[in-house]
Amino acid sequence: MLAEAARDYRIISVRPEPSGFGAEITGVDLARPLAPEALAEVKAAWARHAVVAFPDQPLTLDELEAFTQQIGPFGEDPFIKPMPGHPNVLELRREPDEKATNFGAGWHSDWSFQPEPPAATILRSEVVPPVGGDTLFCDAARAWEALSPTMQRMLEGLRAVHSATRAYGTRGVFARETEKRTMEIIVSPDADRSLTHPLVRTHPVTGRRALYVSPVYTTGVEGLTVEESQALLGFLFKHMTQDAFVYRHRWRAGMVLMWDNRCTAHFAEGGYDGHLRVMHRTTVAGERPV
Repeated sequence: MLAEAARDYRIISVRPEPSGFGAEITGVDLARPLAPEALAEVKAAWARHAVVAFPDQPLTLDELEAFTQQIGPFGEDPFIKPMPGHPNVLELRREPDEKATNFGAGWHSDWSFQPEPPAATILRSEVVPPVGGDTLFCDAARAWEALSPTMQRMLEGLRAVHSATRAYGTRGVFARETEKRTMEIIVSPDADRSLTHPLVRTHPVTGRRALYVSPVYTTGVEGLTVEESQALLGFLFKHMTQDAFVYRHRWRAGMVLMWDNRCTAHFAEGGYDGHLRVMHRTTVAGERPV
């Protein structure tokens, strides 16, 4: 994999994880507009590895926004108040004295309840605590490929029900929260709506198929009873988040991470109570899953 990466890129350097899922990219300065060839190589590496990290990129918010728009137009970020003066940037901040559960503590693919969920999420580390705070990613493409042909045939054509109700709905986790939280969460009846997407989606760039479900936002399977949905989804959630398909990302200050929501799910670990953690996040608009 290392030799393959070196052979395929002229401008950037790519150091993949042993599995090929996840990689670190160096050789570019994200604070400046990327030349067309460099941008093409970054996008190619992102398509190949799904989760790519750029170390030593202490971007301003303006520079983070500019880099995001090189990847694609901004996506819509509902239910979280954006930063003042930066309507497309979310600040994921947790103060040392906060007791509320850390944000993102559940396996999910960002905003999968939207008709056109975001293709990418970009997260830049501003303040990294000395302990905890890793982000886990599961490779939903390899998880799909590891299923038996019989199971694959059974899943093909099914549509999963997605909703933000468990998190942001009127009776969701944040509506019931009593602990202080620095991030301004917006609880809304809009979050109680639901829609369906293919349970197995095809990546528009690579053509690979991937499971497109998650415990946070997938509430059922169209045409199945509640019990049948729970049984099927429970199996898939356990299958796709097993260690064989998971990449653990360990943060360093001034790092930019970009992941593909179309073929991954992720989980934000805690473990840093008593320490400040500050991240800045943007999203890149995507397409309707097929």
